[in-house]
Amino acid sequence: MIRKCFGLLLAFALLFSVLAPLNADAANRPLAKLPGNANPLMDHKLGADPYSLVYNGRVYVYMSSDTYVYNSDGSIKENDFSSLDRIQVMSSADMVNWTDHGTIPVAGANNKNGGRGIAKWAANSWAPAVATKRINGKDKFFLYFANGGSGIGVLTADTPVGPWTDPLGKALLTQNTPGMAGVTWLFDPAVLLNDDGNGYLYSGGGIPNESDPASIANPKTARVIRLGADMISVTGSASTIDAPYMFEDSGIHKYNGKYYYSYCINFAGSHPAQFPAGEIGYMVSDNPMGPFTYKGHFLKNPYTFFGVGGNNHHAVFNFKNEWYVVYHAQTVSKAQIGTGKGYRSPHINKLVHNPDSSIAEVQANMTGVPQVGTINPYIRTEAETIAWQAGVHTEPTQAGGGPIGNLDVTHVHNGDWIAVSKADFGAGGAKNFKASVAANIGGAIEVRLDSETGPLVGTLKVSPTGGMQNWKEMQTTINNVTGVHNVYLVFTGSGSADLFNLDYWQFTS
Repeated sequence: MIRKCFGLLLAFALLFSVLAPLNADAANRPLAKLPGNANPLMDHKLGADPYSLVYNGRVYVYMSSDTYVYNSDGSIKENDFSSLDRIQVMSSADMVNWTDHGTIPVAGANNKNGGRGIAKWAANSWAPAVATKRINGKDKFFLYFANGGSGIGVLTADTPVGPWTDPLGKALLTQNTPGMAGVTWLFDPAVLLNDDGNGYLYSGGGIPNESDPASIANPKTARVIRLGADMISVTGSASTIDAPYMFEDSGIHKYNGKYYYSYCINFAGSHPAQFPAGEIGYMVSDNPMGPFTYKGHFLKNPYTFFGVGGNNHHAVFNFKNEWYVVYHAQTVSKAQIGTGKGYRSPHINKLVHNPDSSIAEVQANMTGVPQVGTINPYIRTEAETIAWQAGVHTEPTQAGGGPIGNLDVTHVHNGDWIAVSKADFGAGGAKNFKASVAANIGGAIEVRLDSETGPLVGTLKVSPTGGMQNWKEMQTTINNVTGVHNVYLVFTGSGSADLFNLDYWQFTS
């Protein structure tokens, strides 16, 4: 993200960095995700159109790659969606500490993604949807994405974070797919793997004629089609979902034997009260192919909650026996540049099904959801696992031994910090702290409890390693730490250049 220091402010900041003591008193402030809050899920980068996958005790969130786009004078322009050619991935076991898994370079047409694009035929990768299915005794993962509004592609992998391949070399769904005629925007997929092992793919959107009230009220541009057993082919013809005032953003989930199709209601013309513009409406059916019956709406436009609106995009999921909705809002961009300008970030709040099968209105906020587990500080923790942060970025790393697509924390300056929520040190306590670092300059990592200025329990001196990708594990002793604490790693050092990079950290007892 952008470090906003200009003119005299920059001069004073540099002067202060020289004169001020290099300790936690110089700590920076978080941008949008405040300590104690769970929303937005991250604020060191953006992410739009979130979709969820629950697998092996973690929830994975996949997003369009919202990234600031600049005018020729260096100012940030309104989002023109030109950067949506990658998919960003993050995951959490507890809903507060999120591990950044980086980006999937999906689009490959016209040398997109520097020639690394996986789908060589695709110019875009919008609004992902993800599913997993056990095939021939092995879990397989399927990433569906929109090539702009012209069709749906699919990638496959053996893990939730890749590596990904393009099994078809072309789009899975196009306007020529049986039943897809009349779809204005063939995008925004959602996928359901039913209890019987059959898969279903939902997509579509747009208004065929915005000057026609009947077309606005019943666009008939949403579709569902059955997937083949391999999840990368289709069976039969697509069925039309007559979603009233349909705009975009297909969603699907199953609850208590009912199939819930949800979508963003359009903004055109005038609407009856039961179809509020820009909100998430939903329909219910006894069959994944429909017909669906409209029931109501459950998520207001982000403007209602955050004072900045734009489009509305969501996915509903169950994690550890609780229902949630993941959606996006322009909260990080608003905090950073004063107005959202169409740049979005992921949020999660609880979702409640009523006894009558309706869905209660979601109360979106910055507080977010309660943490549903603790962190084990005695195992390797990727530095890009973050609850809250101030000033840092993440980047692909050359460090070995990490997960697929491993990242490190970079752009580290005096007073920057990262923190994790609720690390459980137990009754025995921690005695040592170690971290894998790479540095040209070096500095120190202050280990603090419960806040960026909380009790100092140890300081790891980071000496130069000969390069920002030359990695070395360093260690220091820790004053005995027991019980459950938020852990803050506060970075100190001098000068305006990056102090060091951080790959992982771990406590020992």
